[in-house]
Amino acid sequence: MSAPAQTPHDPVDEAMAAVDRRGFLPRAQRRFAEQDRPLAIGGGQTSSQPSTVAAMLRLLEVPRDARVLDVGAGSGWTTALLARLVGPGGRVVGLERDPDLAAWGAANVARADVPWASLETARPGLLGRPGETFDRVLVSAAAQQLPATLVEQVAPGGRLVVPVRHTMLLVVRGEDGVVRTSEHGSYSFVPLVEDPPDAPG
Repeated sequence: MSAPAQTPHDPVDEAMAAVDRRGFLPRAQRRFAEQDRPLAIGGGQTSSQPSTVAAMLRLLEVPRDARVLDVGAGSGWTTALLARLVGPGGRVVGLERDPDLAAWGAANVARADVPWASLETARPGLLGRPGETFDRVLVSAAAQQLPATLVEQVAPGGRLVVPVRHTMLLVVRGEDGVVRTSEHGSYSFVPLVEDPPDAPG
């Protein structure tokens, strides 16, 4: 008698099962954590719909031990999910432009027992970490156009997932440095705010 077929494991499903969304929501929203919809977290921002987060993470194809940038990290939920995907050999940096939200998100990530992940306040006038490169970049806010600054931060062989207006884009940088972009469905996100560079003075 043949052995029953094993269900192939899905790292994204496993990460989402391991990281409880409740721990990344304001107290008043926690009773809605199981619902597949965005939930307000303050500052005009939301915790994205779980099915959307899962779709983005699958597009990103996060490998173990990767170095990942999480732009628009908000409550820290996506930062913690990415940390589960990369494992202790990886590194996840979450950036959030709202200082109060960033402080709360950092505390949430600290409680998630993923010390290889951190969340910090984004520097005014900068998008991402210019001058650095990452294996994967996730953006959880809608840009008006593909942010060239973030594309530059994708390492050879790396991937960027970003909503542009209402379309989810996957940007893949080949090992040869060539960038290819593809579209993957329509979604709604809060806008990605790109601050103007600091004025000289």
